[in-house]
Amino acid sequence: MTSTLADGVRKGDRRALAKAITLVESERTDHRVIASALLDELLPNTGGAIRVGVSGAPGSGKSSVIEALGMYAIAAGHRVAVLAVDPSSTLSGGSILGDKTRMAELGRQPDAYIRPSPSGGTLGGVARRTREALLVCEAAGFDLVLVETVGVGQSEVAVADLVDLFLLISSPTGGDELQGIKRGIMELADIIVVNKADGDLLGAANLAAADLRNAVHLLRPKRVGWEVQVGTCSALEGGGIEELWTLITDAHRRLVSDNELPTLRSHQATSWLWDEVTEALLERFRRDPLVHGRLPELQVEVAAGRLSPRAASAELLRAVVARDES
Repeated sequence: MTSTLADGVRKGDRRALAKAITLVESERTDHRVIASALLDELLPNTGGAIRVGVSGAPGSGKSSVIEALGMYAIAAGHRVAVLAVDPSSTLSGGSILGDKTRMAELGRQPDAYIRPSPSGGTLGGVARRTREALLVCEAAGFDLVLVETVGVGQSEVAVADLVDLFLLISSPTGGDELQGIKRGIMELADIIVVNKADGDLLGAANLAAADLRNAVHLLRPKRVGWEVQVGTCSALEGGGIEELWTLITDAHRRLVSDNELPTLRSHQATSWLWDEVTEALLERFRRDPLVHGRLPELQVEVAAGRLSPRAASAELLRAVVARDES
């Protein structure tokens, strides 16, 4: 089954691509086994794309910039995949999945593929299996993969372990430029672009960009000898999109020429390994019969304030380890 599906993905068959991503996103145990085999088969065909994470505060125009950037890249001969992570309801698990609607023009292009995925409440606004979906898109021949996160917060930390470059989109209104001056966000960004640089907001956008350029000089650079690039654009009118594309491609070429890209991706693969180990151990722990037997009583004690969560977790761990060692 995996060989047939892998062949379809490599040939760029969109049904095979959608099926493969659905498979790697599934949490069913039998699907996870098949997905693992599929990824192993596709792995030699991955690694050829420019991977860009895109984040920004709600209202900054992330989807609009992604669409304009994607259309420009396609016109330049590239194939573009967008992994748009939508916020999920913590109650129903449902999500809006509206990015295909917001990127209607890009979605109609034969050289574009937009995949909305529910975040499932995952910390950072990045779906749990976004890494694997990204690899499947690369195997399908997409050479630019844009990962759009839910918003600004933990998103930057999560997306940094997935991509080569991180793009932060700001807005000339609503104080976004002040949000950008926060050290955590600025130190993770490779490129910052102030969107909506058109009409009555053009002056405000230029002023916000100037403030951000001053701010990046005060912070330690993300990489030795690198400086965060700041620009403006108008997703509505298309102004500055060519310059933004140039910033992305120039930065990626520098990663390659400085031999930093292999090191970066090796680090990300190692981080992915530990994430998988952590998730597997946690899942196994939750299914353990001993944990199932002791947990209800401990939860009552914690909820009543008679036992701290730390002490309760230590008691569970001691019980499991003592049993396994006996």
